[in-house]
Parts: sequence; C-alpha cells; structure tokens
Amino acid sequence: MLLLSDPRVSDVPAIECGEDLVDVRDIPELALDLRKQDATGAWARLRASVAERLLAAQSSLPADVRLLVIEGHRPAALQQRYFEEHCADLARTHPDWRPEHLVAEASKHISPLAVAPHPCGAAVDLTLTAGDVELDMGTPVNATPEASAGACFTAAENITEEAALWRRVLSDALSGVGLVNYPPEWWHWSYGDRYWAAVTGAERATFTPR
Repeated sequence: MLLLSDPRVSDVPAIECGEDLVDVRDIPELALDLRKQDATGAWARLRASVAERLLAAQSSLPADVRLLVIEGHRPAALQQRYFEEHCADLARTHPDWRPEHLVAEASKHISPLAVAPHPCGAAVDLTLTAGDVELDMGTPVNATPEASAGACFTAAENITEEAALWRRVLSDALSGVGLVNYPPEWWHWSYGDRYWAAVTGAERATFTPR
C-alpha cells in the first residue's frame, strides 16, 4: 500500500497546468454536503477536470444513486493544521513511536502538506446517496484507522456485505473515469496530483497547491 508519506510520492515532479477551480454549487447535477462548509467556499471547489470526471462517474451509477461531494479544495494552512493536530494526537497516544513512524501513521488519515492533494484542488472526499439518504459505506467519512478499527481502509474486511457492495460501486465508478483512491480512506479520490501520478505511473503531477 502506497502512503502519502512515501518518498516515491514526494519525488514525483509537479508542474502546474493552470486549470481553473470550479464551484460544485454551480453544477446542479452534483450533490454537495454542507458539513465541511467554510466561509470562503473552498470546500465546494474542484479542478475543472476533476468535476468533469465526477459527472461522468455519476452517469455510470445505478438508478437513483448519486455522488455526494463532501470536501474538495482545502487551503494549505488548514491542511498543515490538520496534519500537526493529528500527529500530536497520535504522539499522546503512542509516546514510544519514532518520528518517522508517527508521520507514516498520521499520513494514513491526514496528508503531509508537501504532497497533499486537497490543497491542489485535485482531491474530493465523497460518498453515495439514494433518495437523499447516505448509503451504508461501513464507516463515516473521515473515520480514523484508530476509531474504526481499520474499517476506514477501502479494502477492509470488517464491514458488512452491503457496505462492501457500495464501496465497490463507488470504486468502479470513480476508477473508471481515471481517479485514484487513497487506500486508508474509502471516501478520498484524486486526479492530477502527486499521489495520482505515483499510482498511475504518470511522468508528473499537473496540479500544485492553489
């Protein structure tokens, strides 16, 4: 499993292509959740090509099932704060962990800023709904490995058959349009960032923090 803390991710060159961020609130075909709403509207923005791929993915879903976007762009300062806070939480719980192990474990839930997809507008956290009701995906979005006993991992086996089915539906739809999943988080998918490039073998990332 490739983690965001792996040097193979940070070693990928990134050259900004200049693609605009678009606001999901202007795309009525995509449902947008308000739980991560912020004053600047960052949570609702994605790179245009990511939004286009979500629209294509949604068209492949079963009837009455829709994508629910929860968070897109995340300002760099907020990403850094989240990472530092998570590292501090883990350090309190595991005072014996060496610094490099602490970073690797923290990266299963919050990405280090240098390689974080969200500040690039390249990542989207999302789930599935049917009739405006969120489907059973096994854990809530943003569940930690510690709190969920590892059930937040996309390939986790300690979830119900129904949750496993819906995870496959989500994975098939999003991977089918070129997005890649971060394995510790079933809800996190990205395109055009360093992690995407490392997974797909692309020569470089095309998005950098905005």
